[in-house]
Amino acid sequence: MSAPSMPIPVSPVSPFPPIESYGFLSDCETTALVAPSGNVEWLCLPRIDSPSIFGAILDRGAGRFRVGPADVMVPAARRYLPGTMVLETSWGTRTGWLIVRDVLLMGPWHHDDERSHTHRRAPTDYDAEHVLLRTIRCVNGEVQLTMDCDPMFDYGRLAGHWEYTDSNYHQGLCRADGVDIDLCLTTDLRIGFEGSRAIARTLLKDGDTRYCALSWTVHEPPHDFAEAYSRLVWTAHHWQHWLARGTFPDHPFRGHLERSALTLKGLTFAPTGALAAAATTSLPETPGGTRNWDYRFSWIRDSTFTLWALYTLGFNWEADDFRRFVNEITSRYVDLQVMYGVGGERDLTEHTLDHLQGYEGAGPVRIGNDAFSHRQHDVWGAVLDSVSLQAKTRDRFDERMWPILVHQVESAAKHWREPDRGIWEVRGEPRHFTSSKVMCWVALDRGVRLARLRDDRQLAERWRAIANEIHADVCEHGTDERGVFTQYYGTDALDASVLLVPLVRFLPPDDPRVRATVLAIADELTVNDLVLRYRPEVTDDGVDGHEGTFTVCSFWLVSALIEIGEVERARRLCGKLLSFAGPLGLYAEELDADSGRHLGNFPQALTHLSLINAVFHVIRAEEEYAEKFGSVQPCSMP
Repeated sequence: MSAPSMPIPVSPVSPFPPIESYGFLSDCETTALVAPSGNVEWLCLPRIDSPSIFGAILDRGAGRFRVGPADVMVPAARRYLPGTMVLETSWGTRTGWLIVRDVLLMGPWHHDDERSHTHRRAPTDYDAEHVLLRTIRCVNGEVQLTMDCDPMFDYGRLAGHWEYTDSNYHQGLCRADGVDIDLCLTTDLRIGFEGSRAIARTLLKDGDTRYCALSWTVHEPPHDFAEAYSRLVWTAHHWQHWLARGTFPDHPFRGHLERSALTLKGLTFAPTGALAAAATTSLPETPGGTRNWDYRFSWIRDSTFTLWALYTLGFNWEADDFRRFVNEITSRYVDLQVMYGVGGERDLTEHTLDHLQGYEGAGPVRIGNDAFSHRQHDVWGAVLDSVSLQAKTRDRFDERMWPILVHQVESAAKHWREPDRGIWEVRGEPRHFTSSKVMCWVALDRGVRLARLRDDRQLAERWRAIANEIHADVCEHGTDERGVFTQYYGTDALDASVLLVPLVRFLPPDDPRVRATVLAIADELTVNDLVLRYRPEVTDDGVDGHEGTFTVCSFWLVSALIEIGEVERARRLCGKLLSFAGPLGLYAEELDADSGRHLGNFPQALTHLSLINAVFHVIRAEEEYAEKFGSVQPCSMP
């Protein structure tokens, strides 16, 4: 029986668009979010974790870049060009129709220029052009077009100063004191400057085209519409060719898998192969609340989910790139952290930006994340599981990594009895979290597999003995009187992280404790079928306020229900979750179970990773049904 949900206040006249309504752009070095109004409201330069130049998503005065009709803010339609990261927005006005296409341009295969030093790994991808391109076409009648580019550097603290670079009013350069990023705005519109704003306005008639290109670093922007269109088409083809490398099932859920794959690729930092958890900071888990975190970093614990999803979809290059990033981190730093910067940075000290209002007034706005210093015992299991996923045979195992992996396994063996902060990085007192113990078991179990792969039988036997000890301890102390796995030792509180018990093969799915745990979470830790991480009123996580349901946990529940044979219930839940996708197929971190409103940072990598894994669980269950009964069950959609 679902618990009553907490009321979530909603501003009736909020100037902020719903989180799920933003369009997501990427060139695999930085990302941008585009509101339905045509405002670019989030762009950090030159990297995804750099200070923003457009930050209106966190404060309406922190910079934005609008292109659209002068008198209409609500579009008639928005979509991605199929198989791409090119966003198309269409407006209908009283006098005509306008289409704007937005894209962060991709260029040829690895330019040979001064940027090449940023690539610490082997070149396996195309380079970012460092150009935000916006093309405009009037397709019917006539439309008054407006362009308003108002960058605010350093998270809205510094206004820019514009100056012309030519005599025709078609290009301007924007700088701010003390900032080493120069912005160049190139357009076939005639632009003027008003303080920090570059503005233009013109009447477009049927068939007229225009473009605006905002560029940084040394690469040349397009110099006319034909060149702009050609480079947009190149980038669209780049994304379509990339997507064609994947392996997608012929299934009604295929579109969700493709959009999730594109989103994960877009959250990848190409110079290192790191996967950022999200494109944003401080989008609130509760409207007006304080649960606002910076997610523009790479979490080690996500490595298993990342590799499983990418290998399943056939994106071996991307999986190997991320695995190499994790390998490099583990070889560079003996003692693992929870997370690192996308360039491998270790110090992610958290600060607040008190000059920013926050999304719908939710403060504080944070940059950095102090969770990097937390002790979380799941990291060793995540690393060993990710290596084990790839190293199926000896010839696929990097022997140079073995001493490093031995250290990680020994760390799990040494510390598994100690309390930690858990997978959710609670800021209350450390506890003996059940999922942390399970992931320590994973470290030992996968270590045993790798030791046997290397014919190191003595080490394998010693690690197996420790793994068995952890296993017995968890089974004895990690369950309540019902045989349900709980959040930590000595409590009866539930936690969605124990859904990993069958998914990491700690216990077989037909074990009564697994079934009892999965059904307890499905029945007691849900609101309208959607899963909470835990109940903040029961668990001391060191932060005030409430939060929505965690979408990753709901997708974990889909997978776990499939594991225990509750296939139809899993299929219904999967269909319901897919129906909550944003209008462009994207997911934030959480969902308000009553309204379907998205909460938290956006788009969220772990949500899309868990979607891929859950959908494949459903598809495989359907295939097994078809093999057994000779027919396919119809897909369950709400």
